[in-house]
This record gives sequence, structure tokens and C-alpha cells, in this order.
Amino acid sequence: MNALTAMKNMPISFPGLFGDWELNIDPVAIHIGHGIYWYGIILAFAMLAGLYLCMKQSKHYGLTEDNVMDMVLWAVPCCIIGSRIYYVLFYLDLYRKADGSLDWGAMLRIWDGGLAIYGTVIVGVLVALIYTKRHKIPFFAMTDLAVMGLMLGQIIGRWANFLNRKAIGTETTLPWRMKLWVTSYTSIEVHPTFLYESLWNLIGLLLIVFIVSKGRRFDGENTWFYFLWYGLGRSWIEGLRTDSLYLFNWELFGQRIRVSQALSIVMAAVAAFMLVYNIAVKKRGEDITFLRRIIAGPADDSYGIEVAKLAGLPGNVTKRAHAVLRQLEANAPGRSNTMQLDFETVEAYNNPSVPSEVVDKLHSVDIETLTPLEALNFLYELKTVLDKE
Repeated sequence: MNALTAMKNMPISFPGLFGDWELNIDPVAIHIGHGIYWYGIILAFAMLAGLYLCMKQSKHYGLTEDNVMDMVLWAVPCCIIGSRIYYVLFYLDLYRKADGSLDWGAMLRIWDGGLAIYGTVIVGVLVALIYTKRHKIPFFAMTDLAVMGLMLGQIIGRWANFLNRKAIGTETTLPWRMKLWVTSYTSIEVHPTFLYESLWNLIGLLLIVFIVSKGRRFDGENTWFYFLWYGLGRSWIEGLRTDSLYLFNWELFGQRIRVSQALSIVMAAVAAFMLVYNIAVKKRGEDITFLRRIIAGPADDSYGIEVAKLAGLPGNVTKRAHAVLRQLEANAPGRSNTMQLDFETVEAYNNPSVPSEVVDKLHSVDIETLTPLEALNFLYELKTVLDKE
């Protein structure tokens, strides 16, 4: 199928929904140098929104905001490069000169467009593998967090395609069809596939945040659900697009193979298998996530100190952190422990360097009713107070 190319300086409209109303936004937001494009601005905003979500959710996965920021500093440039390489590899003929040689300059002109989400995902996974191995963090705890930010980024990022008049589908007469112009006098009405994917990802993100993550039984559950959900959605949406990347000149059943569609189908199948295997075969009915192991692990002195370090607490409050965890152990189902906390023996209380607000918090918390998540949140609250000092 030949790709439909819309003119970027012509109006966009939805005649079936809004009649003659049109939107005509210049793809270039600021005309300086090569120009600062709305495409780039929206992608940057998408990245920042995803980062913000991950940082706010990090404590629910036994990770810190510093863990997230450190990995993002490596992931963003690497993923941009990976996304570009992936796109160029499967559209290599677009980057050849008249004599057939490769046009390396054109390959580097990223401002002309040409990024692929699967290149981002592949490189992102590699960066996460390296980072988590180096910092001794469970890989799937990190990816369970990362896929939420990635999905939010995709939700917002697809609107960059809207302003760039890219990622459009075949012609249609459906009520929500999008009208674009291919010449100054010729228009087409097509599937707004950018919108389909944005809405599909929005539903997926809501499912992860409010359902899947709430009952998460093992590290990797969010991750495999993301690949299942995104794979299912992308596989049918890709079939509507006219600008697909193709797997060279290979064919299946007389049709050229769309790279993203084939990869989506394989990805969804693998993800479905992993979810069934972990839930039904291994019968992981109890919470064995990294967060649970942090909170409900062996309650010895070194463990309490390690958890305090995870929350970023200074040494003079680690004893209280340890005490919180020990009491939590006492409240865990199936255990009995009559340990009493002797407030006068907690060094942090008598240390004048500890801010009074921290002391108040240590006195006010009702440790006997703390849940594992609340215990970790409590530690982070102490860190927030101490960081202000």
C-alpha cells in the first residue's frame, strides 16, 4: 500500500464531527535555525510527563526517585538514537543518493522526522538491564514502573503525529474521519490512527494504574500486561496505516510484512504466555514483589539500616526505621511478636541534630496499624522533611 503524504501547511478537519471547522497549526513553533517544531516540543513534554509519573510512583515499587532519574539520564539519549536507527534501518532506501550510496547526512537530520517507538522500547530494555544489574535492582521492578511512564509518553506523543500530519490511516467514511490535503486542491479523509493509538494507550494506562498494579503479585506483571495490551492494539492499528515500515521485500500470504504489526503479534503472544505461566502455572497468588521483599524481609539490624538507606534517611534515624519494620513484621499475618518499642532508647529522639518535625513524626505515627506500603511511605516522608533542612 502506498503511503499517503499530507501537506504540513494545510488545514486539518473532522467533517463528520465538526462540519467545516478547521485547524491549521504551523508545524514549526519557533522559526529559529532549522526551527523548533511542535513535534519536538510535544515529545519533550511527553517524556517529562512520563518521568514525573514514574518518580511519583517509584516508592510503590521499592525504588527511589533518584533511581528513576539516574536511569532516565542514560535512557533518553540512548532511546532517541535507537529509535532513529530502527527507523533508518527499515526505511534505508529513503537515505540513498541518486548513485545508490548512503546519505549519512540525511540519516542524522532527525528534525526532518523519522522515529520508531519499537526502537525506543528495545534500547530502553537494554538500558534497564544494564542499569539494574549495575545497581543491584530487580529488573522487572524497574520495568513495572517504567512501562507506566512509557505508556503516558505514548499517549501524549501521538499528538505530535497529529500536528505533523503523520501516522495516518487508509481512507474511510466513518463519522470520526480526518480530512487532510495531499495537494493544494486535493483532500483525503482517513482513519485518525494517531488518535486510535492514543486512546488505546490511555485505556491501558488506566488499567495498569488502577487495576493491574493494585493487585500486582510478582515483579513483571505490569510489564507483561503492557506488552500484551500494546501489542494487541498496535497489531490492528498498524493494519490501517499507510506509512508502515516493511520487513525488506519479504511477503507472507502474498502481502508484504509490516515490521511493527509482526512484532506486535509476537510480543502480545509472548506476554500472554508469561502472564499465564506466572499466574496459573506457578500460581503466584501472594505478593512476592520487590517492595514486599523489602518490607517483609528478615528483620535484623543490617536489614533495617539497608531499608533506611533505600529511603535516603541519615544514620541517626535508622534505628527508628528498623523499629518500624520490626513492628511491621509483628503485624504480618501468621506471625506473633510481642516486641515493645522503647521510645527512650531510640537514639534519633535524643539527637539534637534531628529536626523537631522529624521527632514529631516519629512520635505520631501509629506503627501498629501500618501496612507494608504505608511503612515505606512513612520513611519517604521522613526523608522529605530532612531534605528541607
